[in-house]
Amino acid sequence: MTTTILLTRHGQTEWNREERFRGRMDLPLNSTGERQAEALAERLAAFPVSAIYSGPLQRAQRTAEICSHRLGLPYQVLPGLLDVDYGQWQGLSPAEVADRYPEQYRQWRDAPAQVRFPGGESFAEMQARAVAALEDVISRHSGQTVVLVAHMGVNKALLCAVLGLDLSHYWALRQDTCCLNIFRCLAPQRYEIVTLNDTCHMDGVG
Repeated sequence: MTTTILLTRHGQTEWNREERFRGRMDLPLNSTGERQAEALAERLAAFPVSAIYSGPLQRAQRTAEICSHRLGLPYQVLPGLLDVDYGQWQGLSPAEVADRYPEQYRQWRDAPAQVRFPGGESFAEMQARAVAALEDVISRHSGQTVVLVAHMGVNKALLCAVLGLDLSHYWALRQDTCCLNIFRCLAPQRYEIVTLNDTCHMDGVG
């Protein structure tokens, strides 16, 4: 049976606005992020959603909570959707990372599949746990429609897997805050892409 996944990114935080590496830093949504989540919730109300899952950080959980209230469904925390561990880069701006870790930053920009963040994890490790979480959700909700609230890096890693691309294509995919990606699982590890990074529901939201 076809399972439909509605994959979204959490709403804006101050560090999204300032462009800092966030990772495991547990940041709240800012006021714009709250409005984005409300707009996303209205969009999701058009779907026959059976379950909502969120990564464990508060920016993902708050986005899921707002959607949960609108849809009349509880949300569940799914640890596999936790953001990538940027280690010593967390809290730094891209310019600061480029200055302090020039070789690793160049590798991050040129070959993200090969990078291991100092004091953190590799993208391959993050992708493996995120894909395992996705497959677990699909096995639990065969034939249903499910919302997953995660993070930019997690979403990109999942979309690479769903599209059959390796992580070298990471930079080819864009994931805006509270965007909507829709794909269907037709059979084990066989997917149909419906939409990517859809933000039409964000019109008028700052």
